[in-house]
Amino acid sequence: MSESYAVSEKRELLLDKVKKFILDNGGIVKKSQLAGLGIDYRRILDFVEKGDILRIKSGYYAVHLSDFTEEELVAKLFSDCVLNLENALYAYGYIKNKPYGWRLAVDKNTSKSRFKMDYPKIIPMYAEPDTLELGVTEIQLSNVTVRIFEKERLICECLKYEDKMDRERFKEGLMAYIKDPKKDIAKLMYYAKERKVVKKVQNMIGVWL
Repeated sequence: MSESYAVSEKRELLLDKVKKFILDNGGIVKKSQLAGLGIDYRRILDFVEKGDILRIKSGYYAVHLSDFTEEELVAKLFSDCVLNLENALYAYGYIKNKPYGWRLAVDKNTSKSRFKMDYPKIIPMYAEPDTLELGVTEIQLSNVTVRIFEKERLICECLKYEDKMDRERFKEGLMAYIKDPKKDIAKLMYYAKERKVVKKVQNMIGVWL
């Protein structure tokens, strides 16, 4: 057996080991998890450079990106973040068309580099840690569980950040909430006070109630 063949065979065995590890761990793993395999990190970089595995973003690796929907990638990579604005309106069925990109409420202390990736496009909205946890719940989106603001908290966020939203989607989402038979006005006013949008709620929603 030639030396080059032996090196090539060793490389393939290591690559198979890495791929199996990634797939056995949900299809996406962190750099720290790969470190547990005891493989020189330069080897991992070589696999990425040759296109054998993918670096989705800094510190995260997969075998095939096509194995995941956008929803699955968001749920796996940003499980601590909260769906916000148009994306949350869409998740609740308040707007018809799926937005481009993902608006996520995130802890203001989170590293900004974490959100630098080509696909899916992430639009972080930085918030105080205690504010971030106010009114958070979970829903099923496609086949994954995501964190999202309760409907009433979401409407207050839309009112607070109206200038960041597409005008038509903003109006569509607001009217859909107003028509929602399960809306909770007492809860809406509670969040309005917490998010300092009481006047906006009274002026833009109160007239319809």
